[in-house]
Amino acid sequence: MMEEDELEFVEDLDAILHLSPEVQLAIEQVFPSQDPLDRADFNAVEYINTLFPTEQSLANIDEVVNKIRLKIRRLDDNIRTVVRGQTNVGQDGRQALEEAQKAIQQLFGKIKDIKDKAEKSEQMVKEITRDIKQLDHAKRHLTTSITTLNHLHMLAGGVDSLEAMTRKRQYGEVANLLQGVVNVLEHFQKYMGIPQIRQLSERVKAAQSELGTQILADFEEAFPSQGSKVKTGGPSIVLRDACLVANVLDPRIKQEIIKKFIRQHLSEYLVLFQENQDVAWLDKIDRRYAWIKRQLVDYEEKYGRMFPEEWCMTERIAVEFCHITRTELAKLMRTRAREIEVKLLLFAIQRTTNFEGLLAKRFTGSTLSDSPGKRPETPLEPTNPFLEDESGDDNASEKDEDLDRPKKPKAPDNPFHGIISKCFEPHLYVYIESQDKNLGELIDRFVADFRAQGPPKSGTEEGGAVLPSCADLFVYYKKCMVQCSQLSTGEPMIALATIFQKYLREYAWKILSGNLPKTSTNSGGLTITSLLKEKEGSEVAKFTMDELCLICSVLSTAEYCLATTQQLEEKLKEKVDASLMERINLTGEMDTFSTVISNSIQLLVQDLDSACDPALTAMSKMPWQSVEHVGDQSPYVTSVIMHIKQNVPIIRDNLAATRKYFTQFCIKFTNSFIPKFINHLFRCKPISMVGAEQLLLDTHSLKTVLLDLPSIGSQVLRKAPASYTKIVVKGMTRAEMILKVVMAPHEPLVVFVDNYIKLLADGNPETFQKILDMKGLKRSEQNSMLELFRQRLPTPPSGPDSAPSLSFSAPTPEQESSRIRKLEKLIKKRIQ
Repeated sequence: MMEEDELEFVEDLDAILHLSPEVQLAIEQVFPSQDPLDRADFNAVEYINTLFPTEQSLANIDEVVNKIRLKIRRLDDNIRTVVRGQTNVGQDGRQALEEAQKAIQQLFGKIKDIKDKAEKSEQMVKEITRDIKQLDHAKRHLTTSITTLNHLHMLAGGVDSLEAMTRKRQYGEVANLLQGVVNVLEHFQKYMGIPQIRQLSERVKAAQSELGTQILADFEEAFPSQGSKVKTGGPSIVLRDACLVANVLDPRIKQEIIKKFIRQHLSEYLVLFQENQDVAWLDKIDRRYAWIKRQLVDYEEKYGRMFPEEWCMTERIAVEFCHITRTELAKLMRTRAREIEVKLLLFAIQRTTNFEGLLAKRFTGSTLSDSPGKRPETPLEPTNPFLEDESGDDNASEKDEDLDRPKKPKAPDNPFHGIISKCFEPHLYVYIESQDKNLGELIDRFVADFRAQGPPKSGTEEGGAVLPSCADLFVYYKKCMVQCSQLSTGEPMIALATIFQKYLREYAWKILSGNLPKTSTNSGGLTITSLLKEKEGSEVAKFTMDELCLICSVLSTAEYCLATTQQLEEKLKEKVDASLMERINLTGEMDTFSTVISNSIQLLVQDLDSACDPALTAMSKMPWQSVEHVGDQSPYVTSVIMHIKQNVPIIRDNLAATRKYFTQFCIKFTNSFIPKFINHLFRCKPISMVGAEQLLLDTHSLKTVLLDLPSIGSQVLRKAPASYTKIVVKGMTRAEMILKVVMAPHEPLVVFVDNYIKLLADGNPETFQKILDMKGLKRSEQNSMLELFRQRLPTPPSGPDSAPSLSFSAPTPEQESSRIRKLEKLIKKRIQ
């Protein structure tokens, strides 16, 4: 009964003392303890099991109970002490709270006192500063008034003095005074509503107007626009001071003085070089420039100090002379256009551009923008190629320097370029027509020289080299381009580029294509079709060594022309105006030279190909069924190798500078020879087993020669290009596979057909028919085998990417050579 009461008490106590997790965590932080009895999740059963883990531990249960009771009594004592100690805590807390409230009230009162005092201080400061601000404003207004009164006094006195000095023509004093009066008057712009100020401003304007009229009259008197001569004695001090006054007056006064003086100074020029005068024509254009040089020297001596330096009067006179000269020359050339010749035009342009260069050295061109007349159109970029910085190669041949040779260091732009010479541009058609005629004569001379000297000889330095006429043509092109770019960078350059295109094509057809050797069987040129139509066994005329050398020389020349034409196009685009660059296009001419290169390579290929035709014809006519034993390579192989060794070294040596085109020749010859060899191979029927073995040996010999074709007969062994080797291996491997199929027994039929499909991977029944003809099978046997062949062909996969052709991986050259060696050993055993 007592135990039940204790349990109920514990449950009630647990319900009362159940604390939240936050409170429990705070207690643990304030009073850390490792005692299990202090834990919030205390479990009595676990605690008892910890005290008595085994039955044997129950022996000291009395001792444990006594300890716990002792601990309970100590806790009771502590609780009792704490409870008794809290009896007076409530009363002490209320007393402390009351004291705190009193302290807060006292603090609030003190803060309010401080705030009141601060407001009073602020009000006092405002009253003090109000008086200071009033004094400050008064001082500022007083200062402004004094300054304005001083300016007014200066303005009134200055206007009076200005009017008096103007009447007395005391320009030296007026120049300084007028500038000061104008500066002072600017301060009174906001006071123009005051009548007195407006009156002073009007008096200043009247004085300026009177000064302008008076100064213009003085200059008109000193330099009359009409009359016999200018007053002698040089410039007066009055006029020099008048120029200083004009600097301060309206800019129109200064412009009028300059205009009248220059007009008077150049009036003699207009009389001396009138249209009806003999010295006005282009052949005496030097006299114009000599006259202005003398006039500029005379001006510097007489009037150099009269005009201010910043007026640049010397340059203005020169610029106005240039505008007048351009107008007069343009008018004169329109009138006498029929009398203009190329040499005369170039002479006038050269003298004019030299004079423009002299002006650029002497003057800066600062007056061009505001000078009377229109500023010339200056090029965006330097047009003289001799002034460009170009990298040159010391070891380059003379022909490579035609368009890239450095001439002079780059010079600064000439602001006077075209200021006179622009008038010659409408007449440059004379120059263009002359260049057209000269280039036509040059091409005719090239043709005549080639016929007179003959083609380059083999074994000489000229053999296979670029024709000298090619370098001469581009040197002349360079000269024309430089000359024309100095004359104009507009439409004349486009016309010249058109002339260049015309004669590049003529050079390609007349000099290069026109001198390629023709075959005796076809005057129109050698073609594969004509070769195939020739009678079998007929002798085909081969090119001589000199003709081979000529073809190589034409090829090298065409390659040089192709590269140099591309450079020429780039240079023309640099010289012409940016808006006209798109009209420069030499692609058609470059394509023409590419065609010449292609034709030259084709001629070399056809020559060697046709030389091998009789040997292949002889191969197809040999009785391969009656061959009894396998020996060395057949005579037809020796003949083919002989022709290859005769032609290829000559071609290689003559194309040493154009290695890539020699590689193209080798590839094209191989692509032509191997299919032809396979076609003749199909004509060899019927073939015995021994005959097939001999043909296989011959095929291997030809394959070896073709693989060594690029370096055959050369002391320097060079590995053939991978692209070429791949073509030879693929083509000759097919020929070897054909012979291997022929050598294979045709029974059982299924095995033979499957072996054919595996080795040749050719689904064409015609090819299979040719193989059967080579084996010498009867027609009835062939029909059954053809039917079986069609049945055994693998079905192509369905889909858009599927193809009916078969494919196989060709064996490598090493594998093929190993097989050939085994075949040779087998043949030797049979012979023994």
